[in-house]
Amino acid sequence: MYRALAATVLFIAGAAVSAAELTPDALLEEAAATVTDIDTEGLRELIETDPRHVVIDVRTQTEVALTGGMIRSHRTLNMPRGWLEFHIERELLDPDTPIVVYCGQNLRSLPAAMTLQQMGFTNVYNYPDGFFEWRDAGLPLWVPDKAPESFLYSMPQEVSEGVWSAIGATQPHTYENSGHNNNLSFVITDDGVVVVNAGDNYLLAKSLHDEIRKVTDQPVRYVVLENGQGHAMLGMNYWQDQGVPVIAHVDAAREIEENGPALLARLQQRSRDKAFRTRLGTPDRVFTDRLDLEMGDETIEVLYLGPAHSPGDIVVWMPERKVVISGDVAFHERMLPVFEDTDTAGWIETWDRFMDLGAEIIIPGHGGPVEGYETVTRYTRDYLVYMREEVQKILDAGGGLNDAYEIDQSAYAHLDTFHELARRNAALIFQQMEFEELGF
Repeated sequence: MYRALAATVLFIAGAAVSAAELTPDALLEEAAATVTDIDTEGLRELIETDPRHVVIDVRTQTEVALTGGMIRSHRTLNMPRGWLEFHIERELLDPDTPIVVYCGQNLRSLPAAMTLQQMGFTNVYNYPDGFFEWRDAGLPLWVPDKAPESFLYSMPQEVSEGVWSAIGATQPHTYENSGHNNNLSFVITDDGVVVVNAGDNYLLAKSLHDEIRKVTDQPVRYVVLENGQGHAMLGMNYWQDQGVPVIAHVDAAREIEENGPALLARLQQRSRDKAFRTRLGTPDRVFTDRLDLEMGDETIEVLYLGPAHSPGDIVVWMPERKVVISGDVAFHERMLPVFEDTDTAGWIETWDRFMDLGAEIIIPGHGGPVEGYETVTRYTRDYLVYMREEVQKILDAGGGLNDAYEIDQSAYAHLDTFHELARRNAALIFQQMEFEELGF
């Protein structure tokens, strides 16, 4: 299974060497003779044009955290040099996958790339400029934590006058991002603050509240949950301890009641000490279609527009400001996930009502704010329409689930979490549409 391990130790470029000859300089020299380099411009072009590629950072996780992250690409993996041979097989990569290996100073990446070649990968490149050259050129990075002094992944930014959002990581929950992998937003009015999303845990909610206090003396009057998922609601007991009522759609409240204990248990397992003081709460107020929050001279509308990503997805609409906090109704920087209870046909219909709001600024559930509907439509509604059309073709032809896995989703390969979600989305949409044809 791991013949390459022995090859790395006993052979260089296929030639036997003695222990005396196996020096660091000799290893690098022979690796340089067998591995093709790629420069910064070449790597940029590969990332932009070839969705099949994989970029591998062979530095340690500590180095990644202390030096500012990793090169951002469609698919960047951290496989420390000593574990590369073991971890690479988990990815189930095709032998001809374009792979770019880098480190910090072009010392570990060369022998790592040679090892991959010895393991049978045929399209391997070494990036000799390394992480620091890429970082110092101001090129895109994947950062494990943008605000290490806080439990927040990133500090709140003012999106529009009085509307702020702490943009979460678009990657899954990690210990480093403290569960801040969705957007935590707040609206400052003359009659107090409305917070959208309670946060993933007590300490994260407290960190958000600390930042709110830095920009306004107004008290937090309400916390609105965009849905019943863990990163939206598990921090609610912090706000309730401060005397702030929590609002949710009736379907989100039902999800919290049914799934909350399991979500809390997973939080405690993955976050360990960062789950401190987090308890499962229950929303103080629920609604069905619409709830108006009268905030002085302004009305903030909390709206359920119809089925979307998960039960109880709502939007927070500020008609006077032309700003909507869309939550998981809209996606653009990361691939939208389809769950077993996601109504993809209903979500497309909901989209028309969402666009009827006429928002000029949209703060999605994940990723930065955008102006207008064009971008979020492309990566939400248009993606759902495309996938349903492709699945319908398969059903009409009498095809099966394996055909759904082969749907060409390369136009979306640049989105974060694409590789985790694309095939899963295809399978779930296929299964749902099979049931639709049976009348369920």
